[in-house]
This record gives sequence, structure tokens and C-alpha cells, in this order.
Amino acid sequence: MSALLQRGTRPAAAPPAPAGRGRRAPTGGTGRRKRENLAAYGFLAPWFVGLALITAGPLLASLYFSFTDYNLIGDYDFVGLANYERMFEDERLHSSLRVTFVYVFVSVPLQLALALALAMVLDRGVRGLALYRSVYYLPSLLGGSVAVAILWRQVFGAEGLVNQVLAVFGIQGEGWVSHPDYALSTLIVLNVWTFGAPMVIFLAGLRQIPAMYYEAAAVDGAGPLHRFWHITVPMLTPIIFFNLVLQIINAFQTFTQAFIVSGGTGGPSDSTLFYTLYLYQRGFGAFDMGYASAMAWLLLMIIGGFTAVNFLASKFWVFYGD
Repeated sequence: MSALLQRGTRPAAAPPAPAGRGRRAPTGGTGRRKRENLAAYGFLAPWFVGLALITAGPLLASLYFSFTDYNLIGDYDFVGLANYERMFEDERLHSSLRVTFVYVFVSVPLQLALALALAMVLDRGVRGLALYRSVYYLPSLLGGSVAVAILWRQVFGAEGLVNQVLAVFGIQGEGWVSHPDYALSTLIVLNVWTFGAPMVIFLAGLRQIPAMYYEAAAVDGAGPLHRFWHITVPMLTPIIFFNLVLQIINAFQTFTQAFIVSGGTGGPSDSTLFYTLYLYQRGFGAFDMGYASAMAWLLLMIIGGFTAVNFLASKFWVFYGD
């Protein structure tokens, strides 16, 4: 050993002891993570409280009341499946379902078609794109408001703006909102008019399609219609699917427009008796909250069924990048 030291060579250092033998693992990182988790839970606490008190609590309560005879004032009696069995004999409920299905199946495709058409026009590089985008999006913000519904009732009334325009061409118009054959059509037009939200989403999707696809198709001699069907539509199918699911859900929940236009009656002759409006009449008009709760759960099952069918069918027509 002395010879080695004299030559300037140091002995090899001993290997470090394992963490469990005489050494402590650092605790600063663990403590910081705990503090960050506590802070995150603190910020999420209002959301959890809202979920429990505003969403989950009433949801479970409505499920329980759907099996009861409850009038919002007195006590309630458990009746089992009586409220659900009663639906098979309720003619107004059947009528409200027919009206709602017509509204959804007609207005949603028209709304999406108009939204896509305008998105393609704006995607061509229109000057003042930001202004047009804002103007077209505005109806989506106002379409479900009470003010617009009142305005719509006046526009399509017997002395409204539509009939005044028709009178210029010598056409005698109807009282559109008061005629059983046309009242629902005015609400369909109102829903189609609120095309702004899906249009903005379509526009964002169009901006993501590479221009080289269109250039290659044009070189091969493909016309505008051919490029639309074989490039634009396949590339936009995820966006179309998203808008379709979202707008179907929104259409099934439409309430304000029918309530204002019909004065809360669903008239004339139940032609605008949407399912949500009839649910409101049973729950807060007739104080039959047990039956109204059962109707709400039926609506949930209907929307869930249509959403599930859309997801199952999407694998046949929706194309993703992979």
C-alpha cells in the first residue's frame, strides 16, 4: 500500500451504499407532488360540488320519482312501472314523438347542408372572412333565445314580414304559425337558420385538407363535383359525424322556440307539440312530476339510442387518417 501511495496512485473508492442502507431517499419531490395534487383538487372542488348537487343529484332523484306518483306538493307513492306503462296509451305523447322526429329528421340534414355549403364558399378566400364568419355565427347564439322566438312568431304571423313580401308579388299568404300544416315548418326554418356553429366547424375542417389532393385531382381531369364527392366529403366525414351527433342531440332537446311560438300549448292542433314541451306541460302544468320524470328518462334513452346507432354506423362511412 505504501508503495502505491508513493507512486501517486490512489486506492479505488468504495461503491456507494444502497439507498436503504444508511442513505435517505429525497423527499422534496414527493412533497411537492402532494401539494400540487391538493391544489388541483381544490380547483376541481367547485366542479365536483356542482356535479353532485346540480347534475348527479337531480338525475338520480328524477330516476326515483319516475317510479312514483308525485305532484310536487304533497307526498308521493311508489307505483313501480305504472308511469312507463302509461306511455303506451298516451296519444299526446305519441303525437309529440311524431312531431319531434319530423323536426329532427328534416331540420338537421338541411342545417348541416347549408352550413357546409357556406363553409365552402368562405373557404375560397372571401375578403373580410372574419366579419362574415362572425355574422353567420350570430344566429347560433341567438336562435334559442326568447327574443328571436317572439320575432319569429311576428315574422310568420298573418300580418308578418313574410306575407308582406308575398303581397308585393300578388300572393295571399297564410297565418303560418297559426296553421296546422305550416306551423312546424316555421320552426324547422328557424333551426336551419342557426347554422353558424356547424359552419365554423366545417370551415376549420376544410382548412385542414391538403391542397395537393385537389391539385392532383385537377391534373387528372377531375371536375369540381368529382373533387367534392371524392376528396372533400371523405376528408370531412369525421367533422360531419361530429356535427351530426351534436345537432341531433340539440334538436331533440328543442323547447324554447315551440313554447314561445305556440304560446306554450303546442298548437295549433298539437302541430308544434315537441316532446320537451309536452314533458313541461305534464310536469309543471298538470303537476304530474312522476310521469314527467319517466318521460325525461325515455327522452334520454331515445337520444342515447340514436347516438349509439350513429357511432356503430360511423365505421362504415367515417374515414380517419389511419
